[in-house]
This record gives sequence, structure tokens and C-alpha cells, in this order.
Amino acid sequence: MTLSFVKQHGLWSEEQREAASRLRRIVEERGLETIRLSFPDQHGILRGKTLIASEALRSLESGCTITTTMLAKDTSHKTVFPVFTAGGGFGMSEMQGAADVLMIPDPTTFKVLPWAPTTGWLLCDLHFADGRQVPFATRGFYKSVLADLAQRGFHFMAGLEIEFHIFKLTDAKMHPTHAGQPGEPPDVTLLSHGYQYLTEQRYDQMEPVLELIRQDVMALGLPLRSMEIEYGPSQAEFTFQPTIGLVPADTMILFRAAVKQVARRNGYHATFMCRPKIPNVVSSGWHLHQSLVSIGSGENAFMSKAADELLSPLGKSYLAGLLDHARAATVFTTPTINGYKRYRSYSLAPDRAIWGRDNRGVMLRVLGGPNDQATRLENRVGEPAANPYLYMASQVLSGMDGVDRSLDPGPSADTPYETKANLLPKSLREAVFALRDDPFFRKAMGAELVDYYVYIKNAEIDRFQAEVSEWEQREYFEMF
Repeated sequence: MTLSFVKQHGLWSEEQREAASRLRRIVEERGLETIRLSFPDQHGILRGKTLIASEALRSLESGCTITTTMLAKDTSHKTVFPVFTAGGGFGMSEMQGAADVLMIPDPTTFKVLPWAPTTGWLLCDLHFADGRQVPFATRGFYKSVLADLAQRGFHFMAGLEIEFHIFKLTDAKMHPTHAGQPGEPPDVTLLSHGYQYLTEQRYDQMEPVLELIRQDVMALGLPLRSMEIEYGPSQAEFTFQPTIGLVPADTMILFRAAVKQVARRNGYHATFMCRPKIPNVVSSGWHLHQSLVSIGSGENAFMSKAADELLSPLGKSYLAGLLDHARAATVFTTPTINGYKRYRSYSLAPDRAIWGRDNRGVMLRVLGGPNDQATRLENRVGEPAANPYLYMASQVLSGMDGVDRSLDPGPSADTPYETKANLLPKSLREAVFALRDDPFFRKAMGAELVDYYVYIKNAEIDRFQAEVSEWEQREYFEMF
């Protein structure tokens, strides 16, 4: 008997095999008609194919083909690598000529979409025909980082605080002249005025759409904790309970997709863009709460057992590693040109690599204390558009390098915008240069992945630089 692709290459665990059996039963019992096979691309955007349910079940262990050009696109969906040259621009024959790779479903991620009740959904990993993991597939890369961490006796635990905007859609801009790469953004109006932070009045104004999202997010089984009204107009924040390993990154991917799909189906437009160009709106951030859990004891490895210490020795060194690699990691925490509009002094957003005890102006906020199992680090640098697999991988790698070198984070910064420290990059270009020239990430992530990501980000920046902005027209057109 011919072994399936999954069995031939040993790609599934026992847990995944059991999940596949449950999946097949659910598809039959609920009469599902289609199943979406999706993978998170380099930008953290879901791409994939929708299969008839019976065909999707046949593809569970054999995989579904998808073109490698999905990995060659910038945020405008333009293919920026010369895929028809030798090596396809990647230096790999397997990627040349827009060849195919296989999407292999992870059965443990299976969901039935509440807003499309006859549709199932599966998150996939990318593999070459010989079973090797595609090196540019970020979920697979993050899995390898977590496996190395587990070898050292720890799980990565993360909780999510995600800010975003929801607007009423007034014009979807669907005339043919509005199409393009990218197309025209939609016209919207506010659901609430801003600056009434956490007021019940503003929450009630936005409750109809927030309730739509809440119901479907909970129906997906995501570990939702709270819904809040943020500071700005039409701005909300959802928080999620801490989970370990792949789960928080997978949660972020599915949450963003769910919010945008549910909103659009109901006449709204949701965006995780950091700072939309809409009058009076404010920036959105993604605060990542993180700690390490001992696999042997189940204890929080950051928790101090000394009455006069905020963190354990391991926790302090991990914190120091995050600070030491903050500049080069910024391209993963803040991967868009727009995200750098948020880094402003005295704005509850960080502008330099410092830490503090329960201080919202620092990059790394230390929460908890002696004998507190909830002890954790809150990284406040990220934007909600970040690829969660790269964001979280950069944290684990940076933190553990601090542990390996027994780094010291120094004293808490009580005046975050006046403390002398390394400034965070002021632009995506500066962040890309910091990553490109950083020897640690080239070794920890591999030069192949770093060079690939730098290439794509530079293509995005070059398109931006070629555009004549409204600022330039206003500044120079009349004067000169």
C-alpha cells in the first residue's frame, strides 16, 4: 500500500491524527459543503483555496498544491521576485517558474466558520514535494523555534491585547476604475467619536458590531477575554487569555480574518492598519504579554521567589535580550511603513528600548512580582498588522539569547521619554537596515530567511518612495 504524503514524511503527531478523525466525523455530521485550506503568508495574511468538502477530505494527508508566487508578493500583492529566472529569485530551483508547493492541513486547527455555517476552515503548513518545510513559510519557522525552546525545557506563553478600528462602510469603491494593485480604499464614517476612553456610552454605541464579532469569535473557540472601547474614534480593543506555543499566533491570524470578514458581511469596514489617514483617529497597537513556562514543573519561569526582585534571574536575562535586540526585531513587530507613525514621545507608545515596572511609556512593561504566577513582560512596541509568527519568534530568539549570555537589563526607567537608551527605528527603511546588518538574527533565523524578508520589505519601501505624496505637492508645488 502506498503511504500518504503525511505518513511518508512523518508530518503529523498522534494529536493531529486524532483531530483528523474528529474532523471527518464533523464534516459528515454537519453536512459541510466546502472547506477553506489557508496558510499565513509572509505578511500574516491568509491565502489558500476553497475545496469541495469531499475533495478537501481526500487532500488531508496528500496535500493541496499552491503556487510559490504566493511567497513572492509584497503588500500590494505584486510579485516582486524574478520567479522565471534561475532559482526564481530565491536561489532555489524548487521556487523557479512559479512552481507548486503543497499545503498540508493541520487538523488541530479545524473550525466551522460561524458566519458561513456550511464552510470548514483549516490552517496549513507548506512543504516541498520531498517533504521538506518551505523555509519562507513563517508558521513552520515559528514551529521550529518553539521546538528548540521545548528542548531547553520551556513553553512560550502569550496573551494578546489587540487594538483596531471599525467603521461604517459607505462606499466600497467597486467601480472598475477603482481596481488596482492596490485598489482604492473604501469610504467610511465613524461609529463613535473618540477620546471617551472606556466610557460605557461609547461602548454602547459600538455594541451592535462588537456583539456580532464577539459571538463569532467565541463560536470559533478563540480564548476571548474582554472587549473594550479604546481612546480614539471608532477604535476598539479585544484581549485574549494567555495560551502556549502556536496557539496565540494562530489565534491572532484567525481573529484578524474573522473580524474583517464578519464586519464586511454586515456593512462595516474593520482595519488593523496602525494609523488610518482619517481625521482625528489615533494609532492602534498590539501589546504582547509573554512569559516562559517550565515544561517539567508547570511554573512560570519569570516568577521571582525573592521578595525584593520583580523577576527571576532567567526572567531578567530574557528581558535584557529583548532590549539588546529591539532595534533589529522592530521590522517583525512593526512591519509596515505606516506603523512607524505610532512611535511618538509622550504618547503611550515606546520610542526607545527601555523597560519599567508597570509603566505604559516603556517598550517592555514588567507586570507581577514575587511568587506571582502571572508575572510577565508586556512588549508594547508591536502594531496590529504584524505577522504573529515572526513577531513571537523574534521575541523567543531575542530573549533566549539574553539568557544564554546572562545579560542584565539595568534599572527600571521611571521617566521613559527622558531615559537614555537605544532609540527604536524611526522608519521601516531604518528597521530593515537594522535587521539586514544584525549578525544575531542572521544566525538565529538563517541568512536565507532574513535576506528574503529584507528583499520583500525593500520592494514595498521602493514603491512608497516612488509615489508623490500629498505632503510633497502641498510643500513644493506652489513655492518652487
